[in-house]
Amino acid sequence: MFGKKSSKPQGRIDTLIGAGTSIVGDISFTGGLRVDGEVKGNVRGACDQPTTLVISEHARIEGEISVSHLVINGTVIGPAHASEFLELQSKARVTGDVEYSMIELHLGAVVQGRLVHQGASAKAVELKLAASN
Repeated sequence: MFGKKSSKPQGRIDTLIGAGTSIVGDISFTGGLRVDGEVKGNVRGACDQPTTLVISEHARIEGEISVSHLVINGTVIGPAHASEFLELQSKARVTGDVEYSMIELHLGAVVQGRLVHQGASAKAVELKLAASN
């Protein structure tokens, strides 16, 4: 809008980890990866190019995630880092700190950890309880 280029993830998925599939070990990928199964290990996108990770409603990842675009609608146990865009859909359940540059948070998503904004203009904001008189 107003001449800004959208940084939402592309719809291109190159790789699928299907429902009923369980992987133990770290995953490194390029392009797009969709997880419908279970991964116990770290998931990292290539550093030198945009990567998209989609975690479906029934998927589960236990480990550290580091990608440029991240869409979560399943369960993540561990820290997650989205260098460009993070979307937490309504059935997202994240236990761990989440770092992002831009975020879209749907009603119903749960994060048990910190939401940390990264970027050139990132500032820490301290929330205080209102004083009652």
